[in-house]
Amino acid sequence: MSTETVLQSLDADLPAATDRLFDFLRIKSISTDPAFASECRRAADWLAGQLRELGYEASVRDTPGHPIVVGHAKAKRPDAPHVLFYGHYDVQPPDPLDLWVSDPFDPRLVQGEKGEEIVARGASDDKGQLMTFLEACRAFQRNGGLPCHITFLFEGEEETGSPSLPDFFAANREELSEPALALVCDTGMWNAKTPAITTMLRGLAQEEVILTAADRDLHSGIFGGPVVNPIHVLAKIIGDLHDAEGRVTLPGFYDGVAELPEEIAAQWCGLEFDETAFLKSVGVARPAGERGRSLIEQVWSRPTCDVNGIIGGYTGPGAKTVLPAQASAKISFRLVGTQDPEKVLESFRAFVRDRLPVDVRAKFVPHGASRALQLPFGSEALSRARRALQEEWDKEAALVGCGGSIPIVGAFKRDLGMDTLMIGFALEDDRIHSPNEKYAYSSFKKGSRSWARVLAALAA
Repeated sequence: MSTETVLQSLDADLPAATDRLFDFLRIKSISTDPAFASECRRAADWLAGQLRELGYEASVRDTPGHPIVVGHAKAKRPDAPHVLFYGHYDVQPPDPLDLWVSDPFDPRLVQGEKGEEIVARGASDDKGQLMTFLEACRAFQRNGGLPCHITFLFEGEEETGSPSLPDFFAANREELSEPALALVCDTGMWNAKTPAITTMLRGLAQEEVILTAADRDLHSGIFGGPVVNPIHVLAKIIGDLHDAEGRVTLPGFYDGVAELPEEIAAQWCGLEFDETAFLKSVGVARPAGERGRSLIEQVWSRPTCDVNGIIGGYTGPGAKTVLPAQASAKISFRLVGTQDPEKVLESFRAFVRDRLPVDVRAKFVPHGASRALQLPFGSEALSRARRALQEEWDKEAALVGCGGSIPIVGAFKRDLGMDTLMIGFALEDDRIHSPNEKYAYSSFKKGSRSWARVLAALAA
């Protein structure tokens, strides 16, 4: 059997594959609303049925929340590599409904400005993406069998933070640790004609600091001046967190932050990222952050410190001449490389304490921390996947970063010791989480073909 035969099978089966995706999209698997719990169960059962239809072992596992689907499929060759494919069947609520041009759970194939589009809630995030992989597996099954052993993991709580996954991993570690590599299709392309592999995810450390001075709010006309104002103290501390060049001033903050390899830096320069348009899209004109760093570098590969909220004193309508007893701020740090979240938070706490006047006390409230993740640029799996994508798209796959975090990828590394290939086919304008979510029909078609090439390449 040749990969070309599998690709021809995918092309011939595209109408039936589209019908299957539409059946999946009609299930209202909204995980955050308890009223749709039965629909989430129906989506899990539907996926398990699809796996069994292909001759694979599949089961729906109960959790304290929505069920998780686990499946296992054997390759035609016993010594083939073993991979784990992850996707999620839950979707965001479709509200506000009045902004949809059609029923969000009645999928339609329409002509968009750039080609045909599948419009429905979950079309891009993540049902359409998930089905690209299943359709590739179906084509292999019809043409001699899979090139890789595959464990399937489909969850129904991704949109609510995956609360059941940690305990599920702990209880099923032996079963889930067999694969050597995870595959995640919940990311996007660089543009409609350029595939991408996400190789870097920034980590995150969050902390709330609460400064207290007097034992109560005071009259500013009587006590203003002689009594320390915690808002002033907090503002000075926040101002000290960055220097004139935009660098974070916490001692040891850049420990573990490496410069980009020259090849990757050159590739990013070649992506023709429009910095002016990026800023203009949110109503600003001048870049901030670290001087001498491109915007794409700042978002993908540089650490940051941001104040996400400040509270203190009177914030209601009108004026009130109060000297507040307390002021607080919520701070987040985006991390890269091998930065240690706990060391960053320890440095932040010491930084604050060193700047406190005698009569001001600080309390710290942590709000979670996770390390950055990076697939080694010399990874053989990465090289093979990149070549496979280039064969399908006739364009070299961009190795991109992600400014945010994907918790499941961290869990694969932390709990299962597994690296992840993040290959997705969503586009920037897919309106994920918004009304009229769509998935380019070309993404669905060529996404399935891409996975067929990637699986074949990993097994070669």
